[in-house]
Order: sequence, then C-alpha cells, then structure tokens
Amino acid sequence: MSLAADFEALYGAAPDGLWAAPGRVNLIGEYTDFNDGFVLPLALPHTTVAAVSRRDDGVLRLHSADIDGGIVQLDVEALEPLSGGGWAAYPAGVVWALREAGHPVAGADVHLTSTVPTGAGLSSSAALEVVTALALNDLFGLGLSRPELARLAQRAENAFVGVPCGVMDQMASACAEEGHALHLDTRDLSYRQVPFDLAREGLRLLVVDTRVKHALGDGAYAERRAGCEAGARALGVRTLREVSAAHLPAALARLADETIRRYVRHVVSDNARVERTIALLDAGAPRAVGAVLTEGHASLRDDLRVSCPELDLVVEAANAAGALGARMTGGGFGGSAVVLVEAGRSEEVSAAVGKAFAGAGYAAPGIFPAVPSAGARRL
Repeated sequence: MSLAADFEALYGAAPDGLWAAPGRVNLIGEYTDFNDGFVLPLALPHTTVAAVSRRDDGVLRLHSADIDGGIVQLDVEALEPLSGGGWAAYPAGVVWALREAGHPVAGADVHLTSTVPTGAGLSSSAALEVVTALALNDLFGLGLSRPELARLAQRAENAFVGVPCGVMDQMASACAEEGHALHLDTRDLSYRQVPFDLAREGLRLLVVDTRVKHALGDGAYAERRAGCEAGARALGVRTLREVSAAHLPAALARLADETIRRYVRHVVSDNARVERTIALLDAGAPRAVGAVLTEGHASLRDDLRVSCPELDLVVEAANAAGALGARMTGGGFGGSAVVLVEAGRSEEVSAAVGKAFAGAGYAAPGIFPAVPSAGARRL
C-alpha cells in the first residue's frame, strides 16, 4: 500500500497532502554550529515522508509505519517539554514549538515513514522535525520561511526533546538543493548553495555507516558544548566564531585549561577548513578537498576526541586504499564517516574498508554514495 492509502486505513479519510524532508551528511565543519560557525552539509536522497491532515479540535495523532505500536494521541494544549514519548516527541515538539511561538496549530493527523538510517549520525530526527514543520506551515497557512521552520524544529529538539543540537541539521534538511552543498553561516542563518556535482567531476562521496554507537557519546556532546562556551567566556568573546585562525595561537596561549584549549583549537581550525573547502570548490579543485577532510578527522580525533576505533579505521583503510580523503561526520562516538574517492575506485576503497572491519572483528559497515539531493518539499 502507498503511504496515502495507509493513512486512510488508519484515520478513515485521505490525507490533505504528502511532504518529504531528507537526512543530511556534513562534508566539513563539525561542532561549529553551536559556536556560530560555518558548516557545509548536503541533503541525502534518504527522506522521511509524512501524510498529514489538518485538525482543528486540539487533537494530535501520530503514527509511524516503521516502529511497532499504535497511534499516539496527544492533546496539543497539554504538550509538555521533556515528558518522554520516544520518536513521537520529535513531531509533538514541533507542534509545541509552533504554538509557543504564537502560531495557531490546532492539531493534525500524521502518518510517517522514513528511509533515513537511524543512529548513523545522518539526522533522522531533523528530517522528522522538518517534514512535520513544513506540513503544518502549509496546512495552517503560517507563511514561515525555511530558516524560520528550521529554527523552530531546532527549538523542538533543544527545549522539548532535550537534545542540545545546533541548527545545521534542520537547515540542511529544510534548505538544501539538489547538486549542491549548503554553505551555512549559523550566526545569522545566511547561506549559499555551492555547486557540488560529484558525478560530473568523476568523483563519489561515500557514506560509511559503522553501525556502532558508543555510550560515551550520550553526555559528551553537551560536555563539549559547555567547554566551548567556557572557552569563549575565558577569551572575552560571545562565541568562538569571533576567534580567527590568524589569532588562534594568541588565544590558545591565554587558556589555562588543556581540555578547553583543545576544544577551541578544533572549532577555530574547523571554521577555517570550511572556508578552505569552499575556496577549493569555487576554484574547480574538488579533489583537493580530500586532504582537508583527513585533516579535519585528525582534529576531531585528537583535539575534540569524539572519534572511536571504528571511525578511525574507516579513515585509515580508505586512505590506504587510495581515497582522496576521509573523516568522521556528525557527533561521533560511532555513526558515519565520509570518504571522497575517484568514481572508478569507489568499489576498491569500499572493499578495503569492509576487509579492514572484518579483520578487526567488527560487523560489516553499511556503505552508500551520498548524492547531493533536494531539501524538504511537498510531494
């Protein structure tokens, strides 16, 4: 059955419409978004699709085709942050965030399905939030822009679900364009679509899902965010975005805490890596981006210390097999890495990574090409 037919079977009437929002992979710029920095994500072809109908009686009904369980029914007037709810907290949080911002969302029937891998650091939660926000924006005639929807989706995840993420994931899902990477300035949400036509250049960007998630990551993101904020306070700036690469040595000399010094070094240098990557893409030199990716991985591994043995092995094995460069992507402690390869060598490099994992006794990784795809849309 189609999603629309499933919706009708669940709720007794056809949906008002279908919407889709993609997951994302971040090419470069990690842990920079909550520091008002630069990021360069691209949307994946993997999407969360929602069939949705408007309601005006205060009832929110949610159902997922991918998760066992019946319809989750909620009262929009009674939605409370941090009240649990599993996957349903993400769309419910969007309704809460829209209402908190003064938008008259009075209920909905929602049926969802997704091809975005969960637990792989590819922003399945942002896709879920953004598709809900876009559908409600259309159905209730709210007139919100894509960046405004992304901010509200981020607020849902921060304040309602309780995950202190930056805004990159939601902006990538809401605003990306096919064949482009999104050069986003998270300070003011200004962005530019950067042409990134890998096929035309004879290149591939592989996503390697390690299929692991280490428990260490649970509180580590918040700890690093707090450390970055402490570094900014110690340097007398609002955020680390205000520290330039040129002034980094002097800034580091003023920091007594070795851990905070490492975090600051990573963020400032990764902002610079985003700018170098943009310059290389603008200059028609995409192959040179590979070295920047590998440099970024070393910074995430050694300064931010958010990598893990599986991610390090992807980078080592891929580069040894002839990749142009590789790095972990996302929050770390598992999840995925990206590998830039010549298209003709992608199978060879993929096989080398698989062989390395088998040799280390790890489960086989999932490997697929990241094709820069369209952002959220009504179908």
